[in-house]
Amino acid sequence: MIACSINQVTKMYGGHMIFENISLELNEKERVGLVGPNGSGKSTLLKLLAGEELPNQGQIHWKKGSRIGYLAQFSMFQPDIAVREALRTAFSELIELEKKIGNLEKSMSQEMDEKDLQKLVEQYGVFQDQYLSKGGYAIDSEIDKVAKGLNIEGILDQTVGALSGGEKTKAGLAYILLKESDLLLLDEPTNHLDVSAIEWLGNYIKNFTGTVVIVSHDRYFLDETVNRIVHVENGDLESFDTNYSDYVTEKEARLLREFHAYEEQQKKRKKMKETIKRLREWANRAKPPNEGLHKRARNMEKALERMEKLDRPVLNRKKMNLKIDAGSRSGKDVIQLKAVSKAFFDNQLFQDVNLHVQYQQRTAIVGNNGTGKTTLLKLILGHLKADKGEVRIGSNVKIGYLSQHTFSKMVDRTAIDVFRDEVKVTEAEARQILAKFLFYGYSVFKKVSQLSGGEKMRLRLAQLMYQDTNLLILDEPTNHLDIDSLEVLEETLEQYEGTILAISHDRYFLNKLFDRIFWIEDGRVHVWEGNYDWAKQKMSEKRT
Repeated sequence: MIACSINQVTKMYGGHMIFENISLELNEKERVGLVGPNGSGKSTLLKLLAGEELPNQGQIHWKKGSRIGYLAQFSMFQPDIAVREALRTAFSELIELEKKIGNLEKSMSQEMDEKDLQKLVEQYGVFQDQYLSKGGYAIDSEIDKVAKGLNIEGILDQTVGALSGGEKTKAGLAYILLKESDLLLLDEPTNHLDVSAIEWLGNYIKNFTGTVVIVSHDRYFLDETVNRIVHVENGDLESFDTNYSDYVTEKEARLLREFHAYEEQQKKRKKMKETIKRLREWANRAKPPNEGLHKRARNMEKALERMEKLDRPVLNRKKMNLKIDAGSRSGKDVIQLKAVSKAFFDNQLFQDVNLHVQYQQRTAIVGNNGTGKTTLLKLILGHLKADKGEVRIGSNVKIGYLSQHTFSKMVDRTAIDVFRDEVKVTEAEARQILAKFLFYGYSVFKKVSQLSGGEKMRLRLAQLMYQDTNLLILDEPTNHLDIDSLEVLEETLEQYEGTILAISHDRYFLNKLFDRIFWIEDGRVHVWEGNYDWAKQKMSEKRT
């Protein structure tokens, strides 16, 4: 049965065409992943499905009575409400029953005749049965279960207004998971989640009984959760009944088939045009001109006009052009931490940490949010001082740092000016370089505040490409990048000849590039020589 259908929908923003006459059907219990380049319209499509945006033309139909869960809904709460109370509103029907039960209890405590009291008692019993059967007494335990899975137990008593952007995203995700929905719409749900929360969310979605549509660049997460991929690009949708990995293979095969069909048609059209030309030459050469040959040429020309002309498939889309060369090599010992401890107020993040990073090692830092991953990087960068112990950077180490909060203090400056702060080139040269990072035309003059997360990340990578570094320190480098840009980044880092230290929650990225893991848990840093899957297995064994 169809859960939602899009029929001949067109959507424009300020004269810019996002979609034109697109159609799509979503079936009940389907799990659909939306993929495509940044700016292709994936988030717009989710807003259309959620009813947050209306199409300029066409129609969207939902199954009657459908309840939609959409990630952006958490923004509706007042800033002074506690997060737990905001999450409780996901159980609106049960909350209403609670109020009715409370009002009946007040009424029954007052004096009245026995007949009226009996009516209230009967009504009270009906409401209590409904409340019990619908899980009313499990509201708080459900909230605690989801909060634990997403690792947000620490923010339940805070007000919505006190939350950071990432915390609001996680609280919003908790809200729609708690809300009874038939259609779940998730836009980059793994952003701001640590690895354990991503794995928990994957299991939740696999057990969800409704329809799910996910926009994500997390390839492992898509493989775990979806059974259909919809590729969004150039205002069009292309559907593949498979997970992400098989979609990559099938898309390539489909593209080759389309290209061969295009080439065959081009050959056929060329041959028909040559035949038409010859027929006319022969007809005109005859004395008198041969009308039969002219007629055959006209008929063939009409057949050529009626032939549906195939567009040339785009085999190679424009991708970010990234190459980071390591400068002069550093010494063998790049980073050393000896008996390092760090606490904030009464929160002891870690203590007696001893770590050693050597030249050309590729090390990733993993752990739950709040365990101190970014703090560890800041100690190494010298942005923070250790409470105890020693942090030592080796000889001739030249650091290139990519932060997840890149350019947060430069919101009113243009992209090209920010680039030229670090890379001393002319404006013309800067525009040529930025074009390699998909900043075309006047987009280089956009203010930093107008840049998307992916654009900020590409701008910072452009700076790093032209800096003399031999140690890359990367804090969540995969956040906000589309899959094409992710693949370019991975290829570039594979070829980088310096040392890499990174924080990431992207398991595909971790397994592909890193053979050494610093795992922070319970105030200690565990060192594992292997990729993420190996480290996860060893940590699991250590806990048992």
